[in-house]
Amino acid sequence: MVIKSINLETVCGITSSLPENDKPEVAFAGKSNVGKSSLINALMNRKSYARISATPGKTQTINFYNINDALYLVDLPGYGYAKVSEKEKVQWGKMIERYLHGSGQLRAVFLLIDIRHEPSANDKMMYKWIVDQGYEPVIIATKLDKIKRSQVQKHVKMLKEGLALVPGTRVIPFSSVTKQGRDEIWEFIETESEIN
Repeated sequence: MVIKSINLETVCGITSSLPENDKPEVAFAGKSNVGKSSLINALMNRKSYARISATPGKTQTINFYNINDALYLVDLPGYGYAKVSEKEKVQWGKMIERYLHGSGQLRAVFLLIDIRHEPSANDKMMYKWIVDQGYEPVIIATKLDKIKRSQVQKHVKMLKEGLALVPGTRVIPFSSVTKQGRDEIWEFIETESEIN
């Protein structure tokens, strides 16, 4: 994918209406400190278009990035670490659910999991929940550069077992430092979105 234009077109908060987009959407979910903004920046070939924060849980909105006027990358609020009230967490959950149910253009959901660690209870819950909404999430195993190459397969197996992945679920190891996995993610997006 050659990135010609990017526009942060819509930012939806808890009370906002979802946009009625006419282009394919792909959504990214993940724990607050899993590297979601870094991944989105890497996909967009930008250093800091999606805001990267030292404080996990900063994305409290659903952000729609219009890419080349051809599709949307949709950044969902991070879960898990944010120092927010239970009430706010419930509202974010409802907001994400409303999006997954309400988007007529959603083609794929990516769930980001830190490749270094066993999936957390939140990760397992999110995976099961996305599957229950009728989607087959692609797992992006982030922070690939933080482990030795010889350990990759072992860690991928740990994620597959830890999440009890549905057989055939795609797992793409990714590093925002080396950009490994970027082309594979784009290929998947282009196939699912039927754009080229």
